[in-house]
Order: sequence, then structure tokens, then C-alpha cells
Amino acid sequence: MANWRDNAVWGLVTMIWGIISIPLIVVLILLGACVMGPHRSFWLFAPWWHRQYFALCGIHRRISGWEAVPEEIRSGQRSAIFMSNHQSQLDPPFLLGAIPIPAVYIAKKELKWVPFLGWAAAAAGAIFVDRSNRERAVASLHAAAMKVRGGRNVVIFPEGTRTLTGALLPFKKGGFNLALDAGVPIVPVATVGGFHILPKGGRRVRPGLYEVRFGAPVDPAAFPERDALMAEVRRRMETLIAGT
Repeated sequence: MANWRDNAVWGLVTMIWGIISIPLIVVLILLGACVMGPHRSFWLFAPWWHRQYFALCGIHRRISGWEAVPEEIRSGQRSAIFMSNHQSQLDPPFLLGAIPIPAVYIAKKELKWVPFLGWAAAAAGAIFVDRSNRERAVASLHAAAMKVRGGRNVVIFPEGTRTLTGALLPFKKGGFNLALDAGVPIVPVATVGGFHILPKGGRRVRPGLYEVRFGAPVDPAAFPERDALMAEVRRRMETLIAGT
């Protein structure tokens, strides 16, 4: 029997609600920040957005493999970089709620001044970097590494953009340079199902199963060069995507 949510009319309804509900959540975060502080308010209210939106769209969540992550990371005693494939526009909000500990994104400094999204990112503790030229970009990434080394967990999409086919794209080097500079483990993550639910260029959100799978961390210090580290993280991510 077909899912009653899988039609164009309901797709339009969910698209409109998705646009409306984001600023509503941000306003709730800002109001909560006056009482409990921006960081606590963000992590209390922000994960609720994807939960209510997924329920509206008929998307079922499944999260597995968190037990493969060492206790020192799961308890917040050691920071980490979570690296995930990127299949859908819904990956970022889903990962915010799927990762059981606070983990922020690295964003261009211009985002900080964007109404609602920038305000929410600042409240979360996102790391803003200046990419206006190579020198400033390098300095910003080094400053980001200091924050990660100091306890900030980070989420990175090493492909740099969403896939058009569902297959993994080539990895960019920035996240791996950050991991080597910060000296923290990389936790491979796979999102599965997002390409069917909302692929790049798509406007209609379809119902379905959306999974986040965590793998055992990779220690950058165990690899003699960056390319070997990239290859190992990619191999583990492919294994997680395949479910083997």
C-alpha cells in the first residue's frame, strides 16, 4: 500500500511548513537563551526541528553504531571530528539530533550575519572561518583546530557538497588537515536514505527510512601522511554505507 504522504500536494505542504518552522524554532532558541543561555537553549530546542518535520513527512529514523564510539568521546571527555557523506539537504539538521553529544559545523563567517540561520549557528557555538583568501583561510582553520583541541566536537562533510548520484564524491583535504592539526580522532559516519528522501536539486520530501550509522574512530596520528588517512576514512565510510 502506497504511503499517503508520497504525493505532490503533501509535498507542497511539507515544503511550506519546512520554510515556516525554521524561523519559529530559531525564535524559540533565542527566547530560551534569555533564560538558560544560548548554548543550552540551542541544544534543547534545535534537535526538535528534524523530529517534528520527519514525523510530518513520514520519515522514520534509525541510528546505529554509537556503541562503537569510545566512551571518552561519548561522555565528552575527548573531542572528535565526525565525518559524514552528504546525500541530502536534510543531513545537517538530522545529524544535529542524531549525534548524542553536541557537535557543531564549520561555516563561512558570512553566515553569522544571515537572519535566523546565522543566529542559530552562533547560539550553537559553530566555528566560523574566513575564506576570503588563502592566508586567512589557513589562519582560520588553525584557530578552528585550537577550538577542537579545546573540547569542541565538529561535523564535517568531506565531499564538500551533496552528491548528484548517491555515490561518494572525491574528498576535500581541509577536514583532514584540521584533524591532523587538532590531533583528535575522526569518527566515520554514514547517512543512508537521504538521497531517496530529498536529493540535491529536489523540492519534494518523500517518506522513507533515514539512517545514521557510526563507525569506530580513526586516529590521525597512526597514518604517515594525509592521503593515507583520507583513504582509510573513505574506506570505512563506504563500508558503513554498504552496511557490511
